[in-house]
Amino acid sequence: MVYVILGNGFEEMEAIAPVDILRRGGVEVKTAGIGGRRIVGAHGIAVEADTTVEEICTRGMEMIVLPGGLGGVSSILGSEAALSAVQTAWKGGRFVAAICAAPTVLASLGITDGKQATCYPGMENEMGSAKMTGLPVVRDGNLICGQAAGAAVPFGLALLAALKGEEAAEKIRQAMVCP
Repeated sequence: MVYVILGNGFEEMEAIAPVDILRRGGVEVKTAGIGGRRIVGAHGIAVEADTTVEEICTRGMEMIVLPGGLGGVSSILGSEAALSAVQTAWKGGRFVAAICAAPTVLASLGITDGKQATCYPGMENEMGSAKMTGLPVVRDGNLICGQAAGAAVPFGLALLAALKGEEAAEKIRQAMVCP
């Protein structure tokens, strides 16, 4: 199971594109809302989350994903349930992924320390001792980071590759006619 955390003000492309790509690849994904199930993104798009962060079952979790958007990131930082799920995933050797401003959440938890990472340009000073690459998508072991909304599709494909292999991700990339 993959959980994508949604807080009010999340960046819609950074959440929905990876969810779509993972589901196309046969991965079970649930969106988990902070403060309820109806979550409104940074651009006014309302989404009905599958569950809430309090209902996340970490036992069968393979990956947790944090979309960016400053409001969504603030929501995550203000949610003990969300932060606990991220820490449980990381300590349990599961994949932890974040895009845009959300890698700063991982940095605040010490997850990116000494790891290769990327984030929204200009936020590098909030990334602690991460080794910043400036690349659109970076994977360092069980850590996967994306740069911004423009990297949402490659980020989603990287998540799929981590879970199902490069061949599965390539098949979905070709089916979506991505360059």
